[in-house]
Amino acid sequence: MSATAQAVSAEGIDHGAPAIRVRGLRNVFGSQVVHDGVDLDVQRGEIIGVVGGSGTGKSVLMRAILGLRPPQGGTIEVLGVDALSERAREEGVIERNTGVLYQNGALFSSLTVQENVAVPLKEHYPDLPADMIDDLAMLKIRMAGLDENAAPKLPSQLSGGMRKRAGIARALALDPALLFLDEPTAGLDPIGAAAFDELIRTLQRALGLTVFLITHDLDTLYTICDRVAVLADRRMVIAAPLPEVEKFDHPWVQEYFHGPRGRAAQDAKDRGR
Repeated sequence: MSATAQAVSAEGIDHGAPAIRVRGLRNVFGSQVVHDGVDLDVQRGEIIGVVGGSGTGKSVLMRAILGLRPPQGGTIEVLGVDALSERAREEGVIERNTGVLYQNGALFSSLTVQENVAVPLKEHYPDLPADMIDDLAMLKIRMAGLDENAAPKLPSQLSGGMRKRAGIARALALDPALLFLDEPTAGLDPIGAAAFDELIRTLQRALGLTVFLITHDLDTLYTICDRVAVLADRRMVIAAPLPEVEKFDHPWVQEYFHGPRGRAAQDAKDRGR
């Protein structure tokens, strides 16, 4: 058997392919063209930060990659699988191999933290014994940096930072290869945001995750992102390491990275070296 054949799992996952490959993506809402020819490659094991002005379709891009919104044109591959295919939708191949933390956490308000984390396990592995599901949920809760005392609590009983960690625990429930984060530090104070950034980097390194991260937080970009992808003019104008992005000659890029907040984030990173 060839190395290429060995790299393809029974699910059709190609372990030699980029984590994400987007070509010519087009997203339209009525008469509004949000994306027109977006190209993007995300490599295995990297943290890529996706930025762009309001209305550039960052979350739309994420939802298209996850198969939650069919685009009007283009192709999307996730782990070598055609994310737009009927097979991917029916068999849940993408869903089983990705974890998502939405901006508001999207936890079920009537379920405890442990019950929330157990939901994906019960959905995809209904034959697992209940005690094993409980043990796995507790493991993910601890991995997300939460005390075991948080497990029986409802989301309303948690702080904002704890709710985000509970969301991370649920996103990790199925041991995904890819982790999607939508504005993960929004609403957190600077200390909480820095701690959450450190959690993401620690998990990425320990678990070998590929992380697709939508953010406006310049500190996050400078602290943990390996590359930054910029959405503007209905396309991805650049996807590169930060030093290269900072030099990119585009009005929005220059204003974003060289304005007062951009300079402050760069200075903070320099002081931390």
